[in-house]
Amino acid sequence: MTAAAPRARLAPEQLRSHQWYGTEGQLRTWSHNARMRQLGYEAEEYKGRPVVAVLNTWSDINPCHVHLRERAEAVKRGVWQAGGFPLEFPVATLSETYQKPTPMLYRNLLAMETEELLRSYPVDAAVLLGGCDKSTPALLMGATSADVPAIFVPAGPMLPGHWRGETLGSGTDMWKHWDEHRAGNLTDCELREIQAGLARSPGHCMTMGTASTMTAAAEALGMTLPGASSIPAVDSAHERMAAASGRRAVELAWTALKPSEILTPAAFEDAVTTVLGLGGSTNAVIHLIAMAGRAGVPLTLDDFDRVARTVPMLANVRPGGRTYLMEDFYFAGGLPAFHSRIPDLLHLERPTVDGRFGDRLEGAEVHNDDVIRARTNPVAAEGGVAVLRGNLCPDGAVIKHIAAEQRLLKHTGTAVVFDDYKTMQRTINDPELGITADSVLVLRGSGPKGGPGMPEYGMLPIPDHLLKQGVRDMVRLSDARMSGTSYGACVLHIAPESHVGGPLALVRSGDTITLDVAARSLQLNVEDEELARRKVEWVAPDERCERGYGVLYNEQITQADTGCDFAFLARPGKVPDPYAS
Repeated sequence: MTAAAPRARLAPEQLRSHQWYGTEGQLRTWSHNARMRQLGYEAEEYKGRPVVAVLNTWSDINPCHVHLRERAEAVKRGVWQAGGFPLEFPVATLSETYQKPTPMLYRNLLAMETEELLRSYPVDAAVLLGGCDKSTPALLMGATSADVPAIFVPAGPMLPGHWRGETLGSGTDMWKHWDEHRAGNLTDCELREIQAGLARSPGHCMTMGTASTMTAAAEALGMTLPGASSIPAVDSAHERMAAASGRRAVELAWTALKPSEILTPAAFEDAVTTVLGLGGSTNAVIHLIAMAGRAGVPLTLDDFDRVARTVPMLANVRPGGRTYLMEDFYFAGGLPAFHSRIPDLLHLERPTVDGRFGDRLEGAEVHNDDVIRARTNPVAAEGGVAVLRGNLCPDGAVIKHIAAEQRLLKHTGTAVVFDDYKTMQRTINDPELGITADSVLVLRGSGPKGGPGMPEYGMLPIPDHLLKQGVRDMVRLSDARMSGTSYGACVLHIAPESHVGGPLALVRSGDTITLDVAARSLQLNVEDEELARRKVEWVAPDERCERGYGVLYNEQITQADTGCDFAFLARPGKVPDPYAS
């Protein structure tokens, strides 16, 4: 492969931070330097050097990021080593575990914070520390809009869980064993033992959930160092990667390599190919569409479905795969090894933070053919997510069909409708509902506006009486999302959502619904005339928020098929230079 041509380097006075620190003879420059002395720095430590912002999503309440305080120090060490000047910025932490109703409600808030911090401070480059589900797209969306040179440091997956000789995957095995407890197959004592062994270290979920999917997407986009996304959080290689990322950030500042040059249409197509070939989370569909929008790249549901038909699923990692976890994927060679299986499906000449994308595949080897399968022995013949259309989802819906029981991928059943999540929780075991294994469970009121924030309610619980009969999967429909660690025949992201009068709002218990994944179809079997009559009778629900951030969110949020970004952030347009005012 032809080596990338060297980029011209900036002179110190061309650095963005020079406007703050180097323009002698101005009162505000004199003041800035006085305040740097207040912080304990002499001019030779920062003037004429690239200033690198280290955006850290660490928090005491975020178990996925609890080690990022130490990783930020490693990043800063790398920045110093390369002759830069690091400044750490604490930014919002989005903890999937604790933040309610969902951190998705705040993804765009972190994106906005990231953008404005990078724009308004004397920053020449940024290192973005995140990894728990929404933090990855949020940081990258903000950095893309600010278009300041940036590199992403993934938090890394936690260690595998263990219980009585069984290897546990966070999320995936939580759902499984909780259902077994509800079915009467596990005691309270056994469940407490599993609870103690499920999450053993800092780091995000070690299944191919949303966190691992999105950090892999960030690597595929070219915004991390090669191999960074699968390094376990507590492995010493993770700290070394953080330091190397700090050093690389300094070089990005000197060469002014911006996200707008990296995040091209080819980069997003490769990210989609990666996500589908990994059997990644359905949440990646929403996040990648939003991220592409910030980069001015048109990306739609149809692109996901088109790519899904061309790429096989090769990663045998739970929940789409049936066996391994992210540590196994790392030791099998990580994402460079995975990409070495599909070079003909990738754009090898595009730029990344460290060179050309194709250079990352040179020398990459797969060390375990059962973890990263050969194309002659795929986990599934096509990518792990299917996009559905029909009168129930005119703007689309998605299903992770490789994580569902095959018998349900073509199914007609009678709807049992729940208007909201709390009602569903309270009544799901009510025998009066007449729920059978063939029923189609329908949840509405859980979309971007209705949730609010589109919570991960989409893996609706199976009633206790069916669990006790051995039923472990049913067709379930909603305008919600579901955790990337979840599984089952769950149709998600139905658009437009019920809260704005989408067809899901018109479904009634007793209607029949047909799901046909092979035909990419989801159909409500009700005559158009009847649906029109129901539409006239439909009454829009009251808005939940009357003040604060919730009002801004409700006014600006877009639907799932367009990425759930804020309309005023997603649109193109100029932003004044903050220093020119």
